[in-house]
Amino acid sequence: MNAQNQPYLTLNNGVKMPQFGLGVYSIPAGETTYNSVLTALKAGYRHIDTAHAYGNERSVGQAVKDSGIPRDSIWITSKLWPNEYGEEITPVQLDKMLERLGLEYLDLVYLHQPLRDYNGGWKALEAALEAGKVRAIGISDFDFSDELFNSIVEPARIKPQAFQIECHPYAQREHWQEMAKKYNIQIECWFPLGGRDSKGEILRDPVINAIAKAHGKSAAQVIIRWHIQKGFSVVPGSSNPKHIQENIEALDFTLTDAEMEQIHALNKEKRYFNMTYQQIKDWMENYEIWD
Repeated sequence: MNAQNQPYLTLNNGVKMPQFGLGVYSIPAGETTYNSVLTALKAGYRHIDTAHAYGNERSVGQAVKDSGIPRDSIWITSKLWPNEYGEEITPVQLDKMLERLGLEYLDLVYLHQPLRDYNGGWKALEAALEAGKVRAIGISDFDFSDELFNSIVEPARIKPQAFQIECHPYAQREHWQEMAKKYNIQIECWFPLGGRDSKGEILRDPVINAIAKAHGKSAAQVIIRWHIQKGFSVVPGSSNPKHIQENIEALDFTLTDAEMEQIHALNKEKRYFNMTYQQIKDWMENYEIWD
């Protein structure tokens, strides 16, 4: 797959983001992440999604450097953890993030979880955007309630460019599609294939497999293609070179309108990450990540 075939999305600030990328959640730091990112970049990927909480930013940065691909051709996303939120601390932690990645700027930075001083953290990201340290800013997992989402989006001087949430054919998040559309915020999907907790349920779906057979593709490729044609940004994760190559080949075919409708009919808003906001607070509120 030629990198020139990569589809792009235009964010609400005019910045163009590669629609498809590699997520490195749960990929071990060091050689495994390094090799995964390098393999992806050589295969034509131009979007890498990491986070401070993943512990592998240094490995991502080294692979980007060693790839020989110009920095401005690769979209790098990372995420700040809640203990890094605040008008004074976020700029410091953002500089540390850039140091870990070996970069002068980031393409997209998310607030990773809706905890602690996220409004203060957002103000700091707005300033970083205006200073050129980041090209786009976003929120992740602010989908527990409308009230929570509105508590950061409505007072924001600069509205988020991106909103990362769990999204796949069994949980198409139609309400959140409408909420994001209201502010022209781009949805980016994690767990696009369902994640480990799904135990491959979506990949075994008979409708998806029938469509895959018709195209000579895998179920994973059909699911990724559905995300692409829905207009979502999608960042499936893998450390398997075969899967990394297979996933990007979802860009070289098209689902028919009828097939898109068949997949749309599979929606049951069934999430595989089922923690409540209170459970998230109990689990993460006092969990800190420092470098």
